[in-house]
Amino acid sequence: MENLKIPTMETLREASHQTGLSYDYLRKLCITGKIVHIRAGCKILINMEKLIEFLNTGQAG
Repeated sequence: MENLKIPTMETLREASHQTGLSYDYLRKLCITGKIVHIRAGCKILINMEKLIEFLNTGQAG
């Protein structure tokens, strides 16, 4: 069985606190499809590894 890597998913607010980026900026990145995210009910969860990759390269993962 291969090793599965479970992504770290954080809410917009948690991601904002961890990165120092504004909640509104992160939300805009999600809405425009620039960062990997999912919707869980009314919450948006961001894949933190993909967010870091986007911040380092400027390209969506």
